[in-house]
Amino acid sequence: MKVCILGAGVVGTTAAYYLSRTGYNVTVIDRQNGPGLETSFANGGQISASQSAPWATPAVPFLILKWLGKEDAPLLYHLKADPILWRWSISFLSNCTSARLRQNTLNNLKLALYSRELLRKIRLETEINYDVNTRGILQIYRNTKTMDGAVSHAARLDQLGCRNRVLSQNSCFVLEPALKESDKEILGGVHTPDDESGDAYAFTCEIARIASNSGVSFRYDETIQHLKSQNGQIHCVKTDKGECYADIFVVSLGSYSPLLLKPLNIKLPVYPTKGYSVTIPTSGRNNAPGISITDEDNKIVYSRLGNRLRVAGTAEFAGYDTKLNENRARAILNKAQAQFPNGGDFNNATFWTGLRPLTPDGMPVIGKTSIKNLYLNTGHGTLGWTMCAGSGKVISDLISGTSPEIDASSFRIERF
Repeated sequence: MKVCILGAGVVGTTAAYYLSRTGYNVTVIDRQNGPGLETSFANGGQISASQSAPWATPAVPFLILKWLGKEDAPLLYHLKADPILWRWSISFLSNCTSARLRQNTLNNLKLALYSRELLRKIRLETEINYDVNTRGILQIYRNTKTMDGAVSHAARLDQLGCRNRVLSQNSCFVLEPALKESDKEILGGVHTPDDESGDAYAFTCEIARIASNSGVSFRYDETIQHLKSQNGQIHCVKTDKGECYADIFVVSLGSYSPLLLKPLNIKLPVYPTKGYSVTIPTSGRNNAPGISITDEDNKIVYSRLGNRLRVAGTAEFAGYDTKLNENRARAILNKAQAQFPNGGDFNNATFWTGLRPLTPDGMPVIGKTSIKNLYLNTGHGTLGWTMCAGSGKVISDLISGTSPEIDASSFRIERF
């Protein structure tokens, strides 16, 4: 049986890996000249089950208003006449309740924990290298309110199977001495020792290589134009280079998934959210952090990737605008230099921006659509790297008619 996966990011490529292991004849199509060259290319690097809580929280509406119009705000919301954004925003606000936050976090967490275990199995089975760091993630806090909230959240996560420990300021410095380089105050933190970090792009390239060696066909430099339906199912995908016929089709196009599905009358509420990252060379510097860090108050993450320090953060609702706003990128760089003044060669940092595919409830969309041979594996927001293995295994199981090892019913498109 033939399966065609649309999108060669970390999510689509990992799904191809699992489907090929199941025995399917798999083809992956992507407009770029290689795997992982869009959202997966330079993300924050964290495999962070501990950060499964969605963006839709009771506090976020007030923060959006507070940050409105501030160019360097962690969350920049452009007010414009975009009916798609307004519909998405109304649905997003409906998820900003304590009850929805608890349930959406729980759903994300079970997939993230499952995915984290599968990534470890992939490493053991394939021996691939992607600058993996297994020291966990340290979340740091700078004021009493956020620290108190973190302590309560850590207790809930621990009960749900995400092991962690609350740390004093001094314990944070013991775990990561580089934090002492700055005069920026830190009250304490939470360490999740089972979380990891690594280069998502390197992983995607490696898993694509392994899948290709197993028979998966990757068709790069090929722009997907539309899906052709016939007799109630997808007949083929039309590209700028011809047509691809298959028995099953899987859409893993991230932020661009809704555009492909709209002509089929499938309404997928995924909206592009622009994120930024800075990559700083660390060669010859002794005080770059060695553990992945989340600065909760500044909404920035740090991941050590070999001889590089990846710093990522901010979110910007600007539609499909992929232009890099250098001021926002430099704001991240400035915060990194203030926190780790001896941590890297800041003059030779490189900037990047990409679109994260965000759903209103912060959960991905995984499963079958109303068209019987069309499946979705998309909408992971900031958690595509964290959830890629779990999502890939779940979609492979669903296509195979096997019951997934976790309950994936919460991720179906019907919830919208």
